[in-house]
Amino acid sequence: MSTNKQKSPQRDAEAKGAAASAAAEPAHKPEFDLDRPEWYLNRELTWLQFNKRVLHEARDERNPLLERVFFLAVVGSNIDEFFMKRIGGLKQQVGAGVTTPSVDGMLPQQQIDACYAMVADLITELRQTGSELRALLEKENIRSCRYGDLSASQQKEMDRFFRQDIYPLLTPQGIDPAHPFPFISNLSLNLLVAVSEKDSNQIFLNRVKVPNGVGVPRLIRVGRGHLYMSFEDLIANNLDIIFPGLVVHSCELFRVTRNAITERLGEQASDLLAMIETALRDRKFADIVRLQVGECMTEQHRGMLAAELQIDNGTDVWVGSGLMGKRDLIEISRINRLDLHFPSHQPCDNPDLLADDPNIFHVLRQKGSILLQHPYESFDTSVERFLREASQDPKVLVIKMTLYRTGSKSRIIQYLLDAAQNGKQVAVVVELMARFDESANIKWAEAMEEAGIHVSYGIVGLKTHSKVTFIVRRDYDGLRRYAHIGTGNYHAGTARQYSDLGLLTSDPVLCEDMTELFNYLTTGFAPTRKYNKLLPSPKSLKRTLLKKIEREMRLHSPEKPGRIQFKCNALEDKEMTKALYLASQAGVKVDLIIRDSCRLRPGIKGLSENIRVMSIVGRFLEHARVYYFQNGGEEEYFIGSADLMKRNLEARVEVVVPIEDARLQASLREILDVQTENRRSVWDMQDSGDYVQRRVRDGDDPRTVHQIMIEQAEKRVADSPFASKKKRRKQGKRGSELE
Repeated sequence: MSTNKQKSPQRDAEAKGAAASAAAEPAHKPEFDLDRPEWYLNRELTWLQFNKRVLHEARDERNPLLERVFFLAVVGSNIDEFFMKRIGGLKQQVGAGVTTPSVDGMLPQQQIDACYAMVADLITELRQTGSELRALLEKENIRSCRYGDLSASQQKEMDRFFRQDIYPLLTPQGIDPAHPFPFISNLSLNLLVAVSEKDSNQIFLNRVKVPNGVGVPRLIRVGRGHLYMSFEDLIANNLDIIFPGLVVHSCELFRVTRNAITERLGEQASDLLAMIETALRDRKFADIVRLQVGECMTEQHRGMLAAELQIDNGTDVWVGSGLMGKRDLIEISRINRLDLHFPSHQPCDNPDLLADDPNIFHVLRQKGSILLQHPYESFDTSVERFLREASQDPKVLVIKMTLYRTGSKSRIIQYLLDAAQNGKQVAVVVELMARFDESANIKWAEAMEEAGIHVSYGIVGLKTHSKVTFIVRRDYDGLRRYAHIGTGNYHAGTARQYSDLGLLTSDPVLCEDMTELFNYLTTGFAPTRKYNKLLPSPKSLKRTLLKKIEREMRLHSPEKPGRIQFKCNALEDKEMTKALYLASQAGVKVDLIIRDSCRLRPGIKGLSENIRVMSIVGRFLEHARVYYFQNGGEEEYFIGSADLMKRNLEARVEVVVPIEDARLQASLREILDVQTENRRSVWDMQDSGDYVQRRVRDGDDPRTVHQIMIEQAEKRVADSPFASKKKRRKQGKRGSELE
């Protein structure tokens, strides 16, 4: 497996660097050939490394037991998605005959081979961890079992449940010349059942699909305790009902994964909605990239399935034991045992929104800007409140927003519908190509159009990934504009699980920029649009970030050392990586808090010795993007939706916004300091691309990043004068009731 750990080029480069120093060349000039692939890690392999860190959380005894099960399920789900998106995309490249290597010098097939080796190791560790957690769960009287382990009375109870609640849902399908091989849907569980008539040697194969989304969980509870058996096991032990009078010779489990990359690149559709609907149909019938089978499946049946599914019986078939589709262990992780979960967390209200004035627009006029920190601060009492009040406020005239992902029962959508019903002008830019949310977004788009909302689908050829809301209100002194700009989606569910930032603002200059942005999104024209504060991509974000890195190098001196701190999900863009290498060579200290994929190799003498790459894994998924520049003492902070990936910087509509208020900058500084210095949640990348978790030493703060930030949010509320007033009012009301 290729691991990008080449050493000899580094020694060569160091020798060249020594010669360059002897010639008294400026320190910031590259002593390394930054176009050589060995200085860039592979995106896919670094993403798999991230999943190894998540799996470590499942093994970490410091985490509560059911939370460890949750981390295990997340890794299982992530591996499924990896095959659907990343392996699927690489296989397309192989099929298309792509011979251009990636930035790290690997061809598509080489990447697949390297990924398969790492995935195999990951699955082995996943299986071992699952066995360890199962033993620990049994000690807590949370057990899983096979049908054969049940008592006679329990078997009778489950058989009754099968006949009444499952049997009517099943549709066995024969596989023979009269019955062509059935379509196998993505990630569905299937039983391959071999039967024959009595006194006959002729075997007939049948497929029985395990129903999904029919109100029956994958792990079925037996009785009133916490004893669980799998859906497929119950079906397998009631085959005599499905195939009455026949002899069952074998029952084997299998599952397929299909390619999720079905967009027709370069196709100019006159009807984008129709194109996406076609892409969804294509995905349903997309090529299979993986076949999972149980270890008990015969070689003959394995070969037959591979042939019918048109895949390689060697590389594309994955044999495993235990629960197939470990993402369903999330059901177990949700068991209501408070002692086996993280302490309950209830998001606080943002202190600035605790003001006596019930109108959020009055508060924003007074404050100017408010920084939101989710999930530590409530999404409901900030972002949803912003839209809720806008939908009801008679002075609000216009509401515009972008919609990338939202929940299945979204209050955000309801507020937009309410606003339209209340006579406001509502315009929504819906991103139809938000992968795995296309169908939901089409449904929302149609519902909004029926309500009279102006719905558009962004810019042809660009995904609209920005998370922005824009409101025009007739205030006492004329029209005034308000905005929300976030790093996360307008999704109440993920707002409780993802660590994100948002800005509520009435800054007139910034809101002027928002007017230009939405006019661009709804017309598609942007040649002469100018932005004073907003940094949108693809227009200016990448160019501006590169200039600011260059400026940091120019301003760096022993008296005023340069410093750059970036926090985002991924660093994949080669030009950004190269610029950060140059900044390190110029002496600028660079801290990179990168959640998963990262091409840059830190700590290489002469190249990146001034760079630290950190990854934070824990209770919440790190999702915020923050960009900081020391700027010779005139510090600059930015937040936004964009990661440092080529697609985000060049092929998506993203928005990054400056945070200029000193009070809000202090809050961002607090976040960055906690995350760079913490010893419980942080992993440090080595120059090889491997990660080492920091150890809590004597005297260190043993709390996780997320524990600290929860407590900081609670303290902000406790210290707020508005909270004290509300507490006194509540106490007074309680006292009067007692009287």
